[in-house]
Amino acid sequence: MTGTPPPFRSGFVCVVGRPNAGKSTLTNAIVGQKVAITSGRPQTTRHVVRGIVHRPDAQVVLVDTPGLHRPRTLLGERLNDLVRDTLSEVDAVVFCLPSDQRVGPGDRYIAQQLTSLAESRAATPVVAVATKSDLVPKGRLAEHLMAIAELGEWADIVPVSAVGGYQVDTLVDVLVGHLPPGPALYPDGELTDEPEAVMVAELVREAALEGVRDELPHSLAVVVDEITPREGRDGSDGSPPFLDVRVHLFVERDSQKAIIIGKAGSRLREVGSQARKGIEALLGAKVYLDLHVKIAKDWQRDPKQLRKLGF
Repeated sequence: MTGTPPPFRSGFVCVVGRPNAGKSTLTNAIVGQKVAITSGRPQTTRHVVRGIVHRPDAQVVLVDTPGLHRPRTLLGERLNDLVRDTLSEVDAVVFCLPSDQRVGPGDRYIAQQLTSLAESRAATPVVAVATKSDLVPKGRLAEHLMAIAELGEWADIVPVSAVGGYQVDTLVDVLVGHLPPGPALYPDGELTDEPEAVMVAELVREAALEGVRDELPHSLAVVVDEITPREGRDGSDGSPPFLDVRVHLFVERDSQKAIIIGKAGSRLREVGSQARKGIEALLGAKVYLDLHVKIAKDWQRDPKQLRKLGF
């Protein structure tokens, strides 16, 4: 006689951590394809991006969120609200703590938030993940894992390296074990449910954040105005399609606009060239990328402008 096969499992897993803890890089590594932008700058992620992992025995829907932090602006408050709303609706949580940094106030703040959430509703399993474990010696990693254990009551603690792939599959196995039995939530082969326009905007913002000063990441917002087929080149005749993509980059001050544009427009051309490669791969078409930089003074603190920019 053969035993009954284990049930198919599916569910949502929220990925949290302080800014620049490796959440988006880990999400991309687990999915096996880029579904979230990455940068060395805090507040890179500003939207909830779902990455979908398909296995014969399970489907894991990863929800990558902005970094939880003590907010200084209305934008910061809204990003934190977005994370808390997401946490209340998932089946499990991944709490990222970078191994190349000591456990600090930001990590303790998030641990307290997760504990408060568990006390206010049915406990959601939290898997603590030591990200970037390839960047430290074994002795330092052991210290970091002990510090994580002392931070709270975690369902599991898993060290990983998203860049090297160390224990990424092990982490997925652990997460599947915490999901409830249920059918697949998304069609086979679908890797994200993020709208194309949002992903285009994120690719432009990722390119614009490379190599800029610390003040700019918080002040930069990107909005896609339109994605339209070029007249006579929509691909209907069998030739490769060609798209016109019009994008606005919003900053808060003249000095920031100058940083984005660069001398004689050199920086903006570089941003366009880098972003276009990712956009063409995403859309499967040749693209003319039309970038415009505008000033929206103090938009992070202005409710009306935040709504206009999609927050």
